[in-house]
Amino acid sequence: MENKVRTKSNEYYVVDITRILRFIWQKIGIVILVSVLTAGIGFSMAAFLIPPSYSSSILLYVNNTAFSMNDIGFSISSSEISAAQSLVKTYSVLLKNRTTLERVKAETGLSYTWEEMYYMIEAKSEKETEVMKVIVTCGNASHAAKIANGIATVLPQRVAEIVEGSSMEVVDSAQVNGFKVAPSTTKYTALGLLVGAIGTMAILAIITIMDNTIHEEEYIVNTYDYPILAKIPNLIGGDGKKYGKYGKYGYYYKYESKKTPETTTPETKTEEKE
Repeated sequence: MENKVRTKSNEYYVVDITRILRFIWQKIGIVILVSVLTAGIGFSMAAFLIPPSYSSSILLYVNNTAFSMNDIGFSISSSEISAAQSLVKTYSVLLKNRTTLERVKAETGLSYTWEEMYYMIEAKSEKETEVMKVIVTCGNASHAAKIANGIATVLPQRVAEIVEGSSMEVVDSAQVNGFKVAPSTTKYTALGLLVGAIGTMAILAIITIMDNTIHEEEYIVNTYDYPILAKIPNLIGGDGKKYGKYGKYGYYYKYESKKTPETTTPETKTEEKE
């Protein structure tokens, strides 16, 4: 609970972490219910609302045996220039450009633009070797495999045209993979559960912090340097099972406070006349 505490020299705020945790524990049923609902929403989104994606990949062997400069030949092995990383980056740039992707589009005969293909393709070194792995991901499994095989045909030709002395060989061609790679129902369900739980607990914590009501006298004793002179009892509320509808002070509230002049006894009227 956040309260302004007055001292002789300054003013500051105190956040009662114990009270926040106790309040959250009292509302743990709400936290669980909201978490289950958000987890169900996450699962439904992944299973029914978000279109599935499929991927297919090819493996290409990168070879750079030599290049020439001013009629002087140099022999450079891939290990000497860390080709496992450098050549993959170079060939990735050659792969993901307009000219190459336009050729891939013509090779496959698909209706995708080269910009759409650009975001479908990922190229990386396979386990830091001279083998380059190209992964194509799209909403159609057969199209993903067709684009990947189109790259396997076009990219070696494109590399040979630009990088003298370099070549690429296809190690493994692409096949249609019917298993979706995204979205993951497990991931979305867990994310929904986590968001629901954290969000609900955050809201309950904010409600507790913004509640400036003093709920127990111990808080006044521990926080303020003021003596407690009296405590006002609850004349109406109480445990209905033990004390009835009107609480432990129910007799006074139900009978004495509701007496009318008609309910007074003759002796009472005589005393009033005297």
